[in-house]
Amino acid sequence: MFVVIFGRSGCPFCVRAKELAEKLTEERDDFKFRYIDIHEEGISKADLEKTVGKPVETVPQIFLDQEHIGGFTEFDAYAKEHLM
Repeated sequence: MFVVIFGRSGCPFCVRAKELAEKLTEERDDFKFRYIDIHEEGISKADLEKTVGKPVETVPQIFLDQEHIGGFTEFDAYAKEHLM
């Protein structure tokens, strides 16, 4: 499983999503992730909306194997149900 997290510095939910992904990477051989800081990469809200396919109001925006699942709350729920 490959997870991509689009976030930004100073965002508490982005930090939590990254920490959860790091924990899963340590615990599972089949889990990898990439964290993309939208400000460092020059990704605008409009760019992110094109990637997600709908209006985006918050970060993080998280993809599991290229499928958009939502933010930290959805990622946490998915991880608890399927990965832990």
